[in-house]
Amino acid sequence: MGSIMTDVVSSQDGRESSCLFCDVVLLRDREILAENDSFLAVFDSYPVNPGHVLLVSRRHVETPFELSSGEGADLTDILRSAKAILEERFRPDGYNVGINAGSVAGQTVPHLHIHLIPRYNGDVENPRGGIRNFKKSLVPY
Repeated sequence: MGSIMTDVVSSQDGRESSCLFCDVVLLRDREILAENDSFLAVFDSYPVNPGHVLLVSRRHVETPFELSSGEGADLTDILRSAKAILEERFRPDGYNVGINAGSVAGQTVPHLHIHLIPRYNGDVENPRGGIRNFKKSLVPY
């Protein structure tokens, strides 16, 4: 699959052993900005911009296409909650919201996570085109 996840073993509670984001959900060892029944919002360990947040599903699924309708509604709610926190703390000028679904789309951790990336005037020379022309990779994959 080309991911950083190895030796996956399913558990009875829907989490996977050796999954980075299952560990985040279980251990809660990062600052939790917001949470609801289906998602946690945490800062990205490799932020593209100040305030870069990950919305991580509590249930181990790989893509948003596996979410129930209730989880989909919770995703919308956590997105709004995280944005409100970022507005207060960082005062960005805009946002990119992104999901990499599948390894060929760039997903490196096969656990659903949504990137909420604050954007600031001048953070790139020409922001036209959005994510098509965003920034150089911070992590060499």
